[in-house]
Amino acid sequence: MEQQSKAPQEIRNVVNFLRGSGAGIRIRVGVLNGKRVDYFKGKAAIKALLSPAYAKLKNVPKVTDEEEAHQLLLSVIPYAFFLRVERGAPTGTSSNAPRQVQITQMQTFVPTDYYAWFYEGSQWTTYVGGLAMVAIMLAGVMFPLWPPIMRLGVWYLSIGVLGLLGLFFALAIVRLIFYIITVIVASPGIWIFPKLFADVGFVESFIPLWEWDLPKKKSKKKRAEKGKEESSGGASPAPSARIEEVADSDSSRPVSRTAARVEEVPDEDS
Repeated sequence: MEQQSKAPQEIRNVVNFLRGSGAGIRIRVGVLNGKRVDYFKGKAAIKALLSPAYAKLKNVPKVTDEEEAHQLLLSVIPYAFFLRVERGAPTGTSSNAPRQVQITQMQTFVPTDYYAWFYEGSQWTTYVGGLAMVAIMLAGVMFPLWPPIMRLGVWYLSIGVLGLLGLFFALAIVRLIFYIITVIVASPGIWIFPKLFADVGFVESFIPLWEWDLPKKKSKKKRAEKGKEESSGGASPAPSARIEEVADSDSSRPVSRTAARVEEVPDEDS
């Protein structure tokens, strides 16, 4: 956009920080005029400008409190790096479906509102990645022209990678067999490398070495809901009535005559 090219370098540095991953802003995906756009909440931008990561930057405006952060973000809006939008209905039936967003006429900065990005950030990583991909493709096509020693090195490298993959699959099979044996012998069973398939780092995948397969504890919220259902479902039924013959206490009547009395007792079927 033309407005973005007129932005001072300090403002551009602020925008590059907010657009990057170092700011820690949660990015949402919306649909604007049929195209997907990224948008964020104003509070997240203020929090990013007050973070230690922003304080370490050079050649950026100094921010010490929320008011200064608010004014700085307000000064960025005229350059159209991001614009204020309103969220609409989801575009699909799924809970993760992107929402419709629409640019508002009144452009100001409100922490509780949402702002759509119209700036992709620094593109040098994209250019470097594109050049690297082209170089790899050319190297693969020209593999027959490689020197013999380079082709031999690639062959050894491929054998090493295949060996690592085979070792990984063998480890997965061994840990499964060991778990089945321990379930039978020493219930509830033991997992070797319990975090092998967890979403953690490479080193953390092999820590700890083993762990009991204990069931996960239910959260307090679930237990409270379950207790509420049991208390509401276990209510005692309404008492029923039966007729019982008892002796009349009036001495003026014959003893052989009896009177009927209605008494409420709990239902025996319960």
